[in-house]
Amino acid sequence: MQNVGKEVKDKGAKTKLPHTGPRRTAEPVEPEEPDELLTFPHLVFKELIALMLFTLLLVAVSILIPAPLEEIATPSKTPNPAKAPWYFVGLQEMLVYYDPWIAGVMAPTLIIVGLSVIPYIDRNPRGVGKYTIRERPFAFTMFTIGLFAWFALIIFGYYFRGPAWLVYMPWESWEIHKPVLSAGNYVVPLKLGVPLVLGYFVLVMGLPIIFLRKFYTSLGPTRYFITAFLVATMFGFFIKVPLRFLFDVKYIIKTPWFNI
Repeated sequence: MQNVGKEVKDKGAKTKLPHTGPRRTAEPVEPEEPDELLTFPHLVFKELIALMLFTLLLVAVSILIPAPLEEIATPSKTPNPAKAPWYFVGLQEMLVYYDPWIAGVMAPTLIIVGLSVIPYIDRNPRGVGKYTIRERPFAFTMFTIGLFAWFALIIFGYYFRGPAWLVYMPWESWEIHKPVLSAGNYVVPLKLGVPLVLGYFVLVMGLPIIFLRKFYTSLGPTRYFITAFLVATMFGFFIKVPLRFLFDVKYIIKTPWFNI
């Protein structure tokens, strides 16, 4: 028996089918990335490399940049200005713009609490383990702005504040003291300051509900108002700084209990 279009070899092990057109090679299939990876060695190995590089950087900075101890403190000679260590200079700079209770207690508490509640208010399921701007643009942007503002306070307070905590450019000598002027003595009247502050928070927290309804719905009322309050507080600081420098405003609200 003969089959048309087929050639059977003697052993019958293989059969040659008729040629119907040009041969097509199978496209290579890329292997899918696994949803989960073991902590060791994938994560631990990367953390070990980062630890070694950062340690090397600290050793290089310790060798190249001198950090001598100052003279022994004496009550008869108070340094002017008396600056805190660099990691606390940001808080010291905030004392220029806010009441000591707000700058020294309330602001650090809000920063710590705000960072602590991020895992509970961020409901974005994308990018778990990959905290990138593509997966979480809002959270990444807000955190970057806050981090930049914090280091800007440190740099400004460390390099641009001289005697009497006045502004000195890096090329200006501290030996020539600037006159201490009555800077930042203007206080907004309480009847005007309270509506201004309340109106600011209402606008910042209320407008996204109207124009960013999807964002409000995705978070829910409780998570949204916590997020909006923290964001409004952070940007309120950005408003207070130019008010102090440009318009000589010391406090917007002044009461016997606290000052803003």
